[in-house]
Amino acid sequence: MSLLAADIGNSDTVLGLLDGADVVAHWRVSTDERRTSDEWAVLVRGLLAESGRAVDGIAVCATVPAVLHEWRDMLARHFKDIECVVVEPGVRTGVSVLMDNPREVGADRIINALAAANEFGGPAIVVDFGGTATTFDVVSASGQYVGGAIAPGIEISLEALGRRGAQLRKVELMRPRSVIAKNTVEALQSGMLFGVAAQVEGMVARMIDELGVPRTSVNVISTGHLSGLVRDECDCFTADSPWLTLQGLRLVFERNSISR
Repeated sequence: MSLLAADIGNSDTVLGLLDGADVVAHWRVSTDERRTSDEWAVLVRGLLAESGRAVDGIAVCATVPAVLHEWRDMLARHFKDIECVVVEPGVRTGVSVLMDNPREVGADRIINALAAANEFGGPAIVVDFGGTATTFDVVSASGQYVGGAIAPGIEISLEALGRRGAQLRKVELMRPRSVIAKNTVEALQSGMLFGVAAQVEGMVARMIDELGVPRTSVNVISTGHLSGLVRDECDCFTADSPWLTLQGLRLVFERNSISR
């Protein structure tokens, strides 16, 4: 079965074409709230045509309500003959959410928890490096979503420095020559890259201490399109899963598909 999985984030939308559990094609496009449902349809159809594959199902999660509205309209008008699952309250995920208000938790975070529990087992911590936010999500040994944390993302932090710093400018996100930089560009790169790495290691250590379990028993998984920039600077990660959210969408689709 071919499944189109779409993870609609604040900055980017990641689309993946899955054949079973294998991601056979993937794309990342900007999440533009001005894009209409017809424009999304043209984009999606073009990507599918490029892949040369037809899809049997579509699974979607979104953190941007305005974009999700356009996707709902697109699915209803342009893909009405294809089974679709939109992850929202009421959709079966199999994950118990132990939060004060479970409906406040982003669908992508629940999906990451599901995929982490399914692929790696708990207890686990998923660190998702997005452009707008870096999220930390904690899964118990029994696969429950027990909570997490949200920090500013790498791209949005760097953009804010460029806007508010009179003598600062936008720089390329890359590893500088050293932590102690010798020029402004590398100083920004050092503060961003090594600063985020230190933040991640500190947050993961605190979360494991709060869980009260041995550190060696916790799977710490990196994901998100910026994970490759940071993960090698951290000693806390036990695995990298770039398509974790897409795999979670596949699992949710399988749980809710009426054809199964």
